[in-house]
Amino acid sequence: MKDTMIGVHLAKRVFQVHGASMTGHVMFRKKLRREQFRRFMSDQPA
Repeated sequence: MKDTMIGVHLAKRVFQVHGASMTGHVMFRKKLRREQFRRFMSDQPA
């Protein structure tokens, strides 16, 4: 995903992750557990 903004809403066990293009178009919305969040973020390009 090139040029993607990622927003994260933190909670104790579940994270809401939203990705948008630089123009504001929604690319994804995910609900992830702590373990899934760590794996998801490490898979994202720098």
